[in-house]
Amino acid sequence: MTSYHVLEITYDYNGQKQAICPTLLQDASETILIDCGYPDFLPLLGEAAKRYKVPLESITKLIVTHHDMDHIGSLAALKRAYPHIEIIAHELDTPYIDGTKKALRLQQAESTFDALPDEAKPQAEQFIRLVASIEPVPVDRTVCHGERLPWCGGIDIVHTPGHLPGHMSLYLPASKTLIAGDAVVIEQGRLNIANASFAWDLGEAVRSVQRLLEYDIDQIICYHGGLFRGDVRQALRHLIHAYTS
Repeated sequence: MTSYHVLEITYDYNGQKQAICPTLLQDASETILIDCGYPDFLPLLGEAAKRYKVPLESITKLIVTHHDMDHIGSLAALKRAYPHIEIIAHELDTPYIDGTKKALRLQQAESTFDALPDEAKPQAEQFIRLVASIEPVPVDRTVCHGERLPWCGGIDIVHTPGHLPGHMSLYLPASKTLIAGDAVVIEQGRLNIANASFAWDLGEAVRSVQRLLEYDIDQIICYHGGLFRGDVRQALRHLIHAYTS
């Protein structure tokens, strides 16, 4: 028996209420967390998991959809607290998680800093410091597009680049569920591209949405927005049309 839980974590950011949605998958032998929030989110993550009677120490594996700081910020703290957790990431994203290469968001922020107006530079400096402070963590297992992980009824790796080159989503064929990461988000009840103006390659991000049409999806779990149900194919087509028409 496989189950999943959407861990909605709410927090304040610059006086505004925000939310992220890591996901827990469970079967008889595995408890798998997908993404883990910002730095210092371990207590919030523990509270969210506790609502489903899942202690953090029971997590066996952690799958990273990509290396943005709201997805890996607490990765090092989790690994320190629970060294048995196996870290899994896409092969293209792994060098940015383990520190072999400088984080792409850090490169992006540094390369655009000089062109910013002076009033925007203090916030940009704060962002650069925060991204630079993310601790590297060794990746235990790398995966690639089309690979099926054997746990929780099967977890298909779907490479969905664009937001970042190594971004991946996860498809659960047993429940026809897509865990999207940041491939798509929910905004005002509709699917959209995540932070389109900051996408590493917006055209690639749209092509990744097109790739999702190859899968029989009944519901999508978005890291930003939570659970999307309804006519998924139609919603994906509307999104593609909005960026290609």
